[in-house]
Amino acid sequence: MPIHHSEVTVATQGAGFYEITRLVERELRAAGLKSGVATVFCRHTSCSLTLMENASPDARRDLQRFMERLVPPGRYEHSLEGPDDMPSHIRSVLTQSSISIPFADGSLRLGTWQGLYLWEHRAADHRRSLALAFYGE
Repeated sequence: MPIHHSEVTVATQGAGFYEITRLVERELRAAGLKSGVATVFCRHTSCSLTLMENASPDARRDLQRFMERLVPPGRYEHSLEGPDDMPSHIRSVLTQSSISIPFADGSLRLGTWQGLYLWEHRAADHRRSLALAFYGE
C-alpha cells in the first residue's frame, strides 16, 4: 500500500481554532491517492488537533471558554514562556496530537458538520508544523 508523507505549516494568531480541512485535502490531492487513511500529527506540545462543529462558531467559542475555565493560567510552577505556558501543555495533553481520518475520491470522509482544526492554546502568534501521512491506493 503506497504511503505519501508531507508537512504543512499553519500560522496562528493567538488562542483559538484554525480550520485545516481544506489544507489537508489539498495535500491529499497532491498525493494522488484515491482511498485510504489520512493521519495528521501536530509536532508541538502547546496546541492540538480536534474534529469539531464547523457550521456554528458559537460551538468553538463555547469549547474555548470551557477549556479556559478547566485549565486557567497562572497556577503552575512551569512558566518559562509566560503564564500560558503550562496551561497550554495541559490542554494539549487533554486533547489530541494526532487524528486519523478515512478518505475516498480525494476527500476526507468527514461528517456533514465536522471540520478538522488546529487548536492553538497559546496567546501569542505561532507557526505550527503538521506532519501528514496518507496511506492508500
